[in-house]
Amino acid sequence: MASIDLPRPLQDYFAFAETTPTRNGRRFSITLSYVRADGRLDRLQWWYHLSPAKEMALGDSAAETLRSEAVERFSTHIERWLQNTRQDLFGDGAIPYVATEGNRLVAAYRVDPIASDGVPTLEEAGSDPEEPILEQPGAAAAAGASETVVSPADSRSANKSAFG
Repeated sequence: MASIDLPRPLQDYFAFAETTPTRNGRRFSITLSYVRADGRLDRLQWWYHLSPAKEMALGDSAAETLRSEAVERFSTHIERWLQNTRQDLFGDGAIPYVATEGNRLVAAYRVDPIASDGVPTLEEAGSDPEEPILEQPGAAAAAGASETVVSPADSRSANKSAFG
């Protein structure tokens, strides 16, 4: 069963936009950005239209009414998409992750072996993430340099994505 495991309601992750109005009416979009299991940024979008006739019929609250209906439909669409593709939506950041069921750790904590070459993993240093990690003796230690304390934040690989 696919799940949504987010600290805030799903709607808090939506971005809303309106295109330039035309004589045919107003067009709106709702976007949910997410990080795929391979680390690439992707999005789901939901478009809806408000014709001039419908805007006149619904009055001043037409855009808000249509928006709330679109949010409900888009949320249902996302839940069905996750269920049909057997994926989970999760994460604590501003942009959630999507991964196949049971593969959350692979998507959330991928390691770039090139960037992390020579840096000890958390398992090697201990399970406490707040504990400082000592740099492995290597060329610097052979040259007579003293050991350097590296914080856990420094030991993570660099984020090479479009948003970081």
